[in-house]
Amino acid sequence: MLEAFLRRDTTFDGVFVTGVSTTGIFCRPTCPAKKPRRENLSFFGSPHDALLAGFRPCKRCRPMEPAGAPPEWLQPLLDAVEADPRRKWTDQDVRARGLSPERVRRWFQRNHGMTFQAYHRARRLGSALGQVRGGSSVGRAAFEAGYDSLSGFQEAFKQYFGTTPTDLEGSLVIEVSRVPTPLGPMLAAASADVLVLLEFVDRRALPTQVRRIRQRMGAVFVPGRNGLIDQTHRELEEYFAGDRRAFDLPIAIPGTGFQRDVWTALRQIPYGETRSYGELARALGRPSAVRAVGRANGSNALGIVVPCHRVVGAGGKLVGYGGGLWRKQRLLELEES
Repeated sequence: MLEAFLRRDTTFDGVFVTGVSTTGIFCRPTCPAKKPRRENLSFFGSPHDALLAGFRPCKRCRPMEPAGAPPEWLQPLLDAVEADPRRKWTDQDVRARGLSPERVRRWFQRNHGMTFQAYHRARRLGSALGQVRGGSSVGRAAFEAGYDSLSGFQEAFKQYFGTTPTDLEGSLVIEVSRVPTPLGPMLAAASADVLVLLEFVDRRALPTQVRRIRQRMGAVFVPGRNGLIDQTHRELEEYFAGDRRAFDLPIAIPGTGFQRDVWTALRQIPYGETRSYGELARALGRPSAVRAVGRANGSNALGIVVPCHRVVGAGGKLVGYGGGLWRKQRLLELEES
């Protein structure tokens, strides 16, 4: 825990919090504040334990909030962007809302790997693509997206998507947004009709999964939220609160016939129970395909909703979870309780 705290290791966000005796506060492992001396540190398994020990939550890293959740000071700006994705935002507009453009930029770079300007520019382009797919002309879409010229719109579009809006006219638009959870933020991706991706943002295979979905579904990923992502957020909150055992989300995961069979079998494992890879292979009528079942399990792009965390090794050993074995253990503990 000390090493993770000193490295600001994001994979431990949600595993423990650190109390600092000299200040009386407790922090996430990722807190940007100056690191105190080792002898002044105490580690706790939850914010609740830190509070009982007399520490108060840090105002910088906000350990009482779900990891990845936008802070209160930023939420009105995010709501304004979502209310009118086509609006062009300037630093002056941000200041008019009582916010520092530099502070906003740092938050977006730290949490999304892009500036606020890049974020809302991508939202405008995604909105324009949706209009083109809905039957609007490219010129009309460019005008309503706030571009002064068609050529400027075409150039911005090509830089972001790698092609022209006309070439993507038949593409499936998938909106992507972070969803906070007690075990760290997840990336949710959904069209208007189906959820296609739900993964922890620090999973190494995430870029590969995005490319696979994009290619197999002929999809275009754009930042944004829709009703299905909001539903995913609500159902995850209910799941982590212990109030939900199954998800009601319409889903679609492109894959081979065998992979889809494995993913269907995963959803049939009852809440609070586990199956070994061998048991899953036998249930599919393929007792010798244990390794193939493991590979298909690892290719699942809908974490928690398609419960690949319920598959364990021989003797109940925790093995093979892309989100980290500590998360797998937490999920199983939650369901067993």
